Amino acid sequence: MKIIYAGTPQYAVAPLKALHEKGCEIVAVITQEDRPFGRRGVLTPPPVKQYALSAGLPVYQFKKIRERVEELRSLGADAMFTCAYGQLLSREVLGLFPLGVWNAHASLLPKHRGASPVQSAILAGESVTGVTIMKTELALDAGDILLTKRCAICDGETCGELSARLSSLSAEALCEAYDLIERGDTALLLQDESAATFCKKIKKEDAQVNFSAPAKEVCALINAMSPSPAAFAHLKGAPVNFYRAYVSEGSGPCGTVIEVTKRGVKVACGTGAVLITEAQFAGGKRLAAPDIFNGRKISAGDILE
Repeated sequence: MKIIYAGTPQYAVAPLKALHEKGCEIVAVITQEDRPFGRRGVLTPPPVKQYALSAGLPVYQFKKIRERVEELRSLGADAMFTCAYGQLLSREVLGLFPLGVWNAHASLLPKHRGASPVQSAILAGESVTGVTIMKTELALDAGDILLTKRCAICDGETCGELSARLSSLSAEALCEAYDLIERGDTALLLQDESAATFCKKIKKEDAQVNFSAPAKEVCALINAMSPSPAAFAHLKGAPVNFYRAYVSEGSGPCGTVIEVTKRGVKVACGTGAVLITEAQFAGGKRLAAPDIFNGRKISAGDILE
């Protein structure tokens, strides 16, 4: 079975690597165009392109994949696998592949359709998430389900950490899907539209912490936004980023620092408190709890707003 693989960020590297090492016949890897990165704006290839080139796989970068139908047709692929590619596929593209287009989505569909499923699962306070392999159709993340794989969300786990685990799970799931599709064993499950939820692309303003919210919500926001765009508040007018938090006990005016210890910074919320264990102060580097305590940049009684 000849396949095309489409993906772009680091999340999509592990599945591509797994399919390649499995011996799948990958006739093309499609990814987004190189983009400026960092303060200097250096043109940088996507992680999927970097891996594909190192593995000797042919790479195609389309500004608009829907305009490259004939080029895709000429590749002669039987199926297409996608994972965090970043472009919607047209009806014409979907119709090119006799065995279909299959997407690895980082949620247990129909929950968290859209651009930020990992963050959304953490924000929702869920204890379990996973990966869904679905047959792609025109409607966003609404295709019939081939298989799912579940994993627990650990206490204090950040989006970055959970994404890494889900990337590995996506690799496992796509390899399993490859075997099923090649055998023609593709019994599909319809998604329950009544249970569908949707998530949008995360913006920086979504990451501002409101300490008047319950501690559980504040904690979820901090962990969901880590490492990027990073949850933030202001201390004496200067921004502070937060990268990990746990629900804790304590009370006081919302946003008030209750105590600073080697375990972290305890801050009062609308109900309860959060213990922040990783932070970055203006002009400084990211610090873990003991270094926050030793740095003395924040003290009991300070107000975060």
